[in-house]
Amino acid sequence: MAEDGAGGYRAGETALIIKVPEAEPVVGGWREQFDSSAAVGIPAHVTVLYPFLHHDRISGQVLGELGELFGAHGAFDVGFEGCGRFPGVLYLAPVQEDRLRALTLAVADRWPEAPPFQGRFADIVPHLTVAYGEESSVFDEIEADLSGRLPVTARVGSVHLLVYDGTTWHERAEFALRG
Repeated sequence: MAEDGAGGYRAGETALIIKVPEAEPVVGGWREQFDSSAAVGIPAHVTVLYPFLHHDRISGQVLGELGELFGAHGAFDVGFEGCGRFPGVLYLAPVQEDRLRALTLAVADRWPEAPPFQGRFADIVPHLTVAYGEESSVFDEIEADLSGRLPVTARVGSVHLLVYDGTTWHERAEFALRG
């Protein structure tokens, strides 16, 4: 995830993400160069919640509750029509921000001990990270390229639970949204 550019994953960390394979042809090359999370197995995605519970706490009951929680939300389409920036981060901004934010809030409400991004940010801003830690001129170049390749539209039909093993991220489970 490392949307803030911090990196430094720890073995046993987990994350809930929405994979966006439709964005890979547009952002994949840039992510390989400027987003180190791509090198450790994280595909183009929107983070639902990171970090989630340590993998030792992911029991059958937790998996069942996640399935019920996400199953209560309907599947939807999401569009990425432009870029946005945080300090040191360039990302694709989703149009259906509220639907994505609702998923994050539902998980955070159920597991308050796992606030999004450890509670470091006051607002939840769903996004698909393309690059971080670069000069604004590099972001300008990437954004110019992306602007001619957008929009990207994707179907959000599931949420994926990933676990970091100390080297790479692996999928542990997938939870379908309703319909």
